[in-house]
Amino acid sequence: MDSQLLLVLLLLLLGASGPRGQGPGPGGPEEEPPEEEPPEEDGILVLSQRTLGLALRRHRALLVQFYAPWCGHCKALAPEYSKAAALLAAESTKARLARVDGPAETELTKEFAVTEYPTLKFFRDGNRTHPEEYTGPREADGIAEWLRRRVGPSATRLEDEEGAQALIDGRDVAVIGFFQDLQDEDVATFLALAQDALDMTFGLTDQPKLFQKFGLTKDTVVLFKKFDEGRADFPVDEELGLDQGDLSRFLLTHSMHLVMEFNSQTSPKIFAARILNHLLLFVNQTLAPHRELLAGFGEAAPPFRGQVLFVVVDVGADNNHVLQYFGLRAEEAPTLRFINIETTKKYAPADGGPVTAASVTSFCHAVLRGEVKPYLLSQEVPADWDQRPVKTLVGKNFEQVAFDETKNVFIKFYAPWCSHCKEMAAAWEALAEKYEDHEDIIIAELDATANELEAFPVHGFPTLKYFPAGPGRKVIEYKSTRDLETFSKFLDNGGKLPAEEPTAPLPETPANASTEPKEEL
Repeated sequence: MDSQLLLVLLLLLLGASGPRGQGPGPGGPEEEPPEEEPPEEDGILVLSQRTLGLALRRHRALLVQFYAPWCGHCKALAPEYSKAAALLAAESTKARLARVDGPAETELTKEFAVTEYPTLKFFRDGNRTHPEEYTGPREADGIAEWLRRRVGPSATRLEDEEGAQALIDGRDVAVIGFFQDLQDEDVATFLALAQDALDMTFGLTDQPKLFQKFGLTKDTVVLFKKFDEGRADFPVDEELGLDQGDLSRFLLTHSMHLVMEFNSQTSPKIFAARILNHLLLFVNQTLAPHRELLAGFGEAAPPFRGQVLFVVVDVGADNNHVLQYFGLRAEEAPTLRFINIETTKKYAPADGGPVTAASVTSFCHAVLRGEVKPYLLSQEVPADWDQRPVKTLVGKNFEQVAFDETKNVFIKFYAPWCSHCKEMAAAWEALAEKYEDHEDIIIAELDATANELEAFPVHGFPTLKYFPAGPGRKVIEYKSTRDLETFSKFLDNGGKLPAEEPTAPLPETPANASTEPKEEL
């Protein structure tokens, strides 16, 4: 072979393999950099786009919180989240907690459709495409228990009477599923429900001796409790099987006391009970004659379980907001009020007679049969209601002012505690001052938490409505920018904005504001 040709071939071979120790030559595949280990802070994995994949592969159960550094709700959750991580680590539970800075990791927030903070998602077995939304509590014990029931059994398998009795004695409320075949699909339904009912302990058994011990002959879910009647049974339908929704409603209804005392600890459970009718007894628990009424009130409750929730409100405690909502003063106790929390219609007894089991029963039946008319809250008309630029409306003078055919009336429906209402207060005052000399224009406001209007239910605060002059009782809802300039254009243009004005809806506080804290992106 020609020596020059041999030299060329040798150079080509050297170029293809590259110099020894330097890896592939030009055009060859590059080595992937090693995966970056996620840092930890207070036992929490701090994840990013680069580290999430590794964390998912390493941890079979991973709860990820998407947060924003400026989010107040996230700051409040942070110490509880860290405590939950410590609880799980101490007991070697195979679940880890992690967090992602949402504003800094926009690719991840987009991938997982995060639109508000904090948002928590649970990843199981590295599945990145279908995480489960976290629906549990926001305190450490609740977070830890929610995860325990996903990485371990959500119900304890019971083999003997001693184990069953220990489970029943361990908590105020315990639920045992008695199933003749633990491979039946009804068992899967039962276990799925047990994952989220964190305030109850769950067990299950297929042992004939336990069926006999508790007097059962067929599949049944039994709720044991240390109050009221002590036990409630939910037989499984032999043809239709176990319906999770029906069982959930049964457990929620029967796990509550027949008579609940209203306070900050019980109110979330009262409103989550999905019992729409509530009967409230207002008493002063420091007074012996008032306390004596509780026995009769409780005596009337059992026939209404699941239909009417009986609630005691102590007017001597920190319950002024409840009194205000019903238009009551503490001195009016003892007294009864009935409310449907879906329609918010309120009812009062026609007479001021004594509160006894018979009178309570009679009042409940009368309301449920439609024999009692609801009442509407209204404050008294202030003597100086029309002396300020912004006129003060209440339920009793609303009709005559709003539907005055000679006036164009612009009304703000507000709540005293609403931040959005407070933000626009100065602009509303300035608007009233600007049009104070216009005889045909009235700028007014109505506290919708203290005054109810049957024809105008308010679903969010602030709500702005314009009542133009003339016949027909016309009403126009204002949904645009809340500033003096835009308000003025709206009024000057006869209750509508010029075509070029933006009309996008602005934030409002729901009238029944959610208890689930979130902040939008």
